[in-house]
Amino acid sequence: MSAARNFEIESIWLVRTLFRLRAVLLGAPMPAPGQRLGLVSYMLALGWKCLDEDQDRFFIAGTACRPWQANVVFSPIAAGQFAAFAEPDQVKIAWTLEADALGQGVTRFATETRAVATDERARKKFRRYWRKFGAGIVLIRLVLLPAVRRQAERVWRTGQRER
Repeated sequence: MSAARNFEIESIWLVRTLFRLRAVLLGAPMPAPGQRLGLVSYMLALGWKCLDEDQDRFFIAGTACRPWQANVVFSPIAAGQFAAFAEPDQVKIAWTLEADALGQGVTRFATETRAVATDERARKKFRRYWRKFGAGIVLIRLVLLPAVRRQAERVWRTGQRER
């Protein structure tokens, strides 16, 4: 879990490229190089809110946004208000990191993202957005998971403890 929390997502060239491609396609300014933040700190800095966590086992975050806009604004939602949040023309997103120890030196790591539009208008906009950008979003997860694994294995082999 520590490897995932501290992983620098922008250290992956394909992720940086996909972020730039999104900006070009939506007419947004090019993203500036990000701060060297771990994944959880990076997401919180963007405007996600921690909904629940167990330092060693899971992290759950949520936000509301209009992802189809060029300059997405992520609006944090408090844990107690997340389920009922229904502000119009928004997409409510929950995202998890989960680590389950399966035995000595063996851990199952997973991430899951769920999104729901708050009304029909937002649902239609989000569907159009997802058709254009969904493959890139899935691709980010596909390259992120092995990269986190490599970092966790490197830390385990060297006996170092992450931050």
